[in-house]
Amino acid sequence: MTQVYTIIEQKLSETYTPQHLQVIDESHLHEGHAGAQPGGETHFRVHMVANMFDGMSRIDRQRHVLACLADELKGPVHALALKLKSPQEAAKD
Repeated sequence: MTQVYTIIEQKLSETYTPQHLQVIDESHLHEGHAGAQPGGETHFRVHMVANMFDGMSRIDRQRHVLACLADELKGPVHALALKLKSPQEAAKD
């Protein structure tokens, strides 16, 4: 695991206590694109299921997570794709 990956995973785990959390570094898919850096750790995808999302709109969930990771988004992270669900929504999948 990489340093930025670990920070993202720790912050999300501590803030949301998720039932499911998957952080994927997709930086290798964006080599040569805007924001990509030679060492990677710039493009991430997050799949998370947490009780906190129950009753929240999709936009509010995203805003909440973006605020949680604001420092990373100001620095090393160029792109962050989010798939955020409540446990009830995840059970329907």
